[in-house]
Amino acid sequence: MTRSVEWNFAARLVERLGANSELIDAATSEVISANAAANSIRAFAEEFAEAGLKFGDRVIIGCNLSPLSSLAYLGAMLGGFVAVPVNEAALADTGESLAARTLARALWTEGGVSPGWVGGLGMSHIKGRPPQRHSLRRDVPPCEEHDLAALMATSGSTGAPRLVKVSHGNLIANTEAIIRSQRLQADDRAMLILPLSYCFGASVLHTHLYQGGSVVFDSRFMFPDKVLRAASQHRCTTFGGVPTVYNILLRRSNLKTIALPTLRRFLQAGGALAPERVREMRETVPHAEFFVMYGQTEATSRISCLPPESMEAKLGSVGLPLDNISVRIVDSNGVDVDVGESGELWVSGKSVCTGYFVDPEESARRFRDGWLATGDIASLDDDGFLWIQGRMGEFIKMRGIRVSYAEIESRVAAVAGVTECAASRVPHVEAGEALALYVVAAAGAKNLAASIRRSMPSEWVCDSIMFISALPRNALGKLVRSQLSEAVGVADETTRAKPPMQREATAAAEEQSV
Repeated sequence: MTRSVEWNFAARLVERLGANSELIDAATSEVISANAAANSIRAFAEEFAEAGLKFGDRVIIGCNLSPLSSLAYLGAMLGGFVAVPVNEAALADTGESLAARTLARALWTEGGVSPGWVGGLGMSHIKGRPPQRHSLRRDVPPCEEHDLAALMATSGSTGAPRLVKVSHGNLIANTEAIIRSQRLQADDRAMLILPLSYCFGASVLHTHLYQGGSVVFDSRFMFPDKVLRAASQHRCTTFGGVPTVYNILLRRSNLKTIALPTLRRFLQAGGALAPERVREMRETVPHAEFFVMYGQTEATSRISCLPPESMEAKLGSVGLPLDNISVRIVDSNGVDVDVGESGELWVSGKSVCTGYFVDPEESARRFRDGWLATGDIASLDDDGFLWIQGRMGEFIKMRGIRVSYAEIESRVAAVAGVTECAASRVPHVEAGEALALYVVAAAGAKNLAASIRRSMPSEWVCDSIMFISALPRNALGKLVRSQLSEAVGVADETTRAKPPMQREATAAAEEQSV
């Protein structure tokens, strides 16, 4: 395969920066123009080379949610090095093992972080902004399509994250397909609250800059109104978030009263958001389109997108595969199932990566002859829309009937007064397995346990309902189901181990007592 600068993803991105391209820090009001950004990206590439890095060497980027971190990340790729983005705050705990695992040659940090292990591993430590340069002495190295651009940590909620080998070709293909699916324009400006070390956050950065637009960085989402006001002040057109972000906006912000006149689209990925919350978001900000998306780090980022115009007819679906992605639904033997039947989702296309870094066994299990076995149970309908039923293993079998956690959680979340719900399973004498529900209730909700029980089909068996203040989530907002049993809250003991008729009688009695 011919090497060419055209295959260098960061080189393409720099060339496509336009008159509208800016990187803005919402907290400090720092604005970096397109020319300044391009010069900084090139300067970072040169500084990494002067530190002794060779083509293909790994460099850990200690990321904050800031313009400078993004420039260092892009500079590493521009120089032909392999960027390994990680939250700077996590370096103290995980940096040494990550450096040893990746055989990284250098570490870049934005702040004053000085890990003691850097010198012991023989790494260079580069800090802060690169020195200003009047001219650059080093040309952008040509790449092949399959040369590595980054190692991205998987964002799942269980087990140690694996490092996905993301190539320049993967980034180009996925970025361009996302731009088409979201109908991004050169005047689009994203509000970015997601970390660059997360493939969703990185994709928002990639797509908006690649299309000649801008990105506003804001790390203050613990104060959601500040972020909303910043989105208004900086005329943002795009807002991206995981499900917990939208639950916070709907319950703990003044979304209904803070004007967002320039906003064109909400982007949602990182897990299932209850259809009722999607509907509520659309009603609260009706002039902005809502894009429900599905993806995996192993496929660079996005796999499918639900077009807003299909929302009413297909609410609950994760949409159509991106236009350069092929999908299959297969049974346990890898044989395609019929339309409407459930099986494991496999995907292929130029967005699909080649495997995990130094993990040949897991790579062979998940990446099969150009297909990614996603580990998600799904079905395709007659119109080609994807419906995700849950992760393999995230099912409960009650009275011989298999039900996914996703279906259970969606049904419970639809009950008035429920903000969020997570399901787990416990052994049950009669049913084999029964539900243990963990529910976050809206303020002022009353008699919620009875309403939840009435919402369930008669064949479901609920052992207990625990009301908690928040679901356990990892740093990226994904549910950590293994920690549910440690949640502390108020248990609804009336549900425990009762058969359906007794539960119905209990619910009726509670209703009469109100």
